[in-house]
Amino acid sequence: MLAEVLIFVPSIARFRSDFLTMRLEKAQIAALAQLAAEDMVTPALEKELLANAEVYNVVLRRDEARQLVLSSPIPTPIAGTFDLREAGPWELIRDAFRCLLDPDENIIRVIGYPVQAAGLLIEVTMDAGPMRAAMLDYSERILILSALISVVTAFMLFVAVQRLIVLPIRRVVSHMKAYAEAPEDARRVIDPTASVVELRDAEEAMASMQQQLTGSLRQKERLAQLGSAVAKISHDLRNILTTAQLFADRIEGSDDPMVARAAPKLVNSISRAAALCESTLAFGKAEESPPSLRQFSLAALAEEVAEAEGLAGAGSVTCLIEVPQGMMISADYDQLYRVLSNLIRNARQAIEATGAEGSIELSAGETPAEWWISVGDTGPGLPERAREHLFEAFQGGARKGGIGLGLAIAAELVRGHGGRLELFRSDSLGSEFLIHLPKAIARA
Repeated sequence: MLAEVLIFVPSIARFRSDFLTMRLEKAQIAALAQLAAEDMVTPALEKELLANAEVYNVVLRRDEARQLVLSSPIPTPIAGTFDLREAGPWELIRDAFRCLLDPDENIIRVIGYPVQAAGLLIEVTMDAGPMRAAMLDYSERILILSALISVVTAFMLFVAVQRLIVLPIRRVVSHMKAYAEAPEDARRVIDPTASVVELRDAEEAMASMQQQLTGSLRQKERLAQLGSAVAKISHDLRNILTTAQLFADRIEGSDDPMVARAAPKLVNSISRAAALCESTLAFGKAEESPPSLRQFSLAALAEEVAEAEGLAGAGSVTCLIEVPQGMMISADYDQLYRVLSNLIRNARQAIEATGAEGSIELSAGETPAEWWISVGDTGPGLPERAREHLFEAFQGGARKGGIGLGLAIAAELVRGHGGRLELFRSDSLGSEFLIHLPKAIARA
């Protein structure tokens, strides 16, 4: 439609210019007939010539002489004069729209060049009404043609959009629905066939994502089956190790020197194996239960954890608790106990592995948005291998004999509260972990 408008503006101006030129040509023919017949043209014939030319007067200038060749009474004064000899495109467009917008029956004077060099200029007076009617008729035909072109264009665009965009998108949606019903079925991965480059790129990206997801689901299914088998084995093995531990405790008091030396090692080995089974069974649960939030004193919880870990009295490892006594937090008491217990136990074991004395510092504070808890130690720091997979099960063990479940469980419990557990620092001076617990989720 915009193109049609841009075409209509100069075309209506050209139509008006051609209309006026044709009137000038008709008036020139009538004037030449008058000049050729000289005194033989009667008033009735002159009137007929003017009627055929559709003008009131004809003035012809030849050889520098301006001559009124044909004339008749003008019903109203002349409203305007238009000179076609030097009119530019903008003037023609302006005059055309003025004529279209002016409903009055005006008399106008038109000046132009005669055809075939029949004079210097020709001037006529005419009624502007018929010209305006012809311009309106021309505009109506242009409008009908434009509407027809627009309908055809719209239909072609509709068909093109349907075939190039809508149908491929529907196909993608149907593939997504089919894939969602059975994502593990590799046959339901979309096969890119779109002809539009952007849609084909989207289909290829979707196919790649589906293939990766299908592979991940298959791997997770195999890991789930493996985990179920490991859990069953760990359960039975834990019972066997418990029985073995009872017998090992009995032989620890033997008078045989060799047995007395070997018994502690045997007991430690069985204890580690039993602990591994317990941790595997605990982590093998489908998910941790949702936290049961309640308000409690963080200082009291910290003291309870330190006492349970054997850090309340004097020893090679001391625990410094710097938690404000009046600080209350909203969390699951048992789950946060497990988190702090895992962090403090790891810190104590790291310090004891060095054979030197050390300390564990537990501090806390709050901001308008969250509570934070810091657990730091003066141990040797975490090795680079442990930092890469710190919160991954069976990957982030930092000490010899460790299985890497403690931090994974602690991170999962903190995430259940809507918070996060992060390693703030780890160097030769020790390590420090930060727990962030948001207040907004606690209030909700």
